[in-house]
Amino acid sequence: MTLRSVEEQLARVLAAVRPAAVERMRLDEASGRVLTGPALAGNAVPPFDNSAMDGFAVRFADVADASPEHPVTLRVVADVPAGSALDPAIGPGEAARIMTGAAVPSDADAIVPFEDTAGGLAGSLASAAVLAAPRRRGVHVRAAGEDIAAGAEVLPAGIRLGARQLSALASAGIAQVAVARRPRVMVVATGSELVPPGQPLTRGTIPESNSLLIAGLVADTGAEVVARRVVDDSGNGPAEAVALAAGLGADVVIFSGGVSAGAYEVVRQSLRDAMEFTKVAMQPGKPQGFGATDDGMLLFGLPGNPVSAAVSFEVFVRPALLRMQGCAEISRAVWRLAAGEAWRSAPGRRQYLPAVIDRTDPARPVVRSASGGGSGSHLAVGLGGAEAYAVVPESVSAVEVGDLVDIVLL
Repeated sequence: MTLRSVEEQLARVLAAVRPAAVERMRLDEASGRVLTGPALAGNAVPPFDNSAMDGFAVRFADVADASPEHPVTLRVVADVPAGSALDPAIGPGEAARIMTGAAVPSDADAIVPFEDTAGGLAGSLASAAVLAAPRRRGVHVRAAGEDIAAGAEVLPAGIRLGARQLSALASAGIAQVAVARRPRVMVVATGSELVPPGQPLTRGTIPESNSLLIAGLVADTGAEVVARRVVDDSGNGPAEAVALAAGLGADVVIFSGGVSAGAYEVVRQSLRDAMEFTKVAMQPGKPQGFGATDDGMLLFGLPGNPVSAAVSFEVFVRPALLRMQGCAEISRAVWRLAAGEAWRSAPGRRQYLPAVIDRTDPARPVVRSASGGGSGSHLAVGLGGAEAYAVVPESVSAVEVGDLVDIVLL
């Protein structure tokens, strides 16, 4: 049996992705959104020369030779607090008291901190006895445009906006941004064996956890879950879910379960004309379903075991949702760490092992399986403790202690 490569399946998925619509919104509404175009500074940062210290704005030539043995006394002619529009004239032998962030007077070219004067803040509106010469002209002056010039690019397209990015945009005088609309996603778990968490279990039933798993992973990408459903293995539930999703304006439907080769594979049976079902050279996650409706709504069919579903989402669905939003980077960073234990991998299939990083020796962290039960795709509790996937190439069938392994941090 020939298995499709991970790269080929991902390429098929990404080729079907359509960019999300563009919205304009205020910064205070834009957290988590992705810029669809470069954001250009409305003002320079800083917008004007300003003081980096509380002290005195001075003419460098007046205090270039100041020392504790030969202090230079200046007459204070103005007081410039932060926010003041004053630009007082400063002549030879004069200074202005100035506070951090205040605009530096045009006649001044250095700041002397209070700490470098005899009196400090006390009596500072009368005179300043400078005990230490500034190192150079411009010392303790934050130059206009030092961070960025007006009109320059603050952030490029494809950046997700978090707290630091929003602050940068605000500092540059930007009030609104063009961002991608959040993809709308419906999550559907399948299986007649599924019952709500906490409900008494009877023989053959298990708690339903996949819809919570997938919905949480969807939210982590910045997409919006518009509905979450559970359907059993009889009837035409998946097709009905697709119709409901279309009515809700969903961009994506994600099914878990019902895509393999068994007798009750409800997604395969219900959506055989809308989706392609294939086997991919990966462990877990070999059975995969994917397709699109005529209007472009993407349909993902993931395996039903929790680890298989989580890995399949990471490898195929997450990149699609990020690409839909125009993210500049759709792949996670990859580290390499030594294996802290030995384990087996299926030859010919790329393994994604839920893993933890053992930091017992901070200088030599190692990677271990997140589950004491091994690499089974049903080990949902072990998945809950994972902080990474250890990725083992198709050509490797055994990992030994000390082998270097690629690590995808979650």
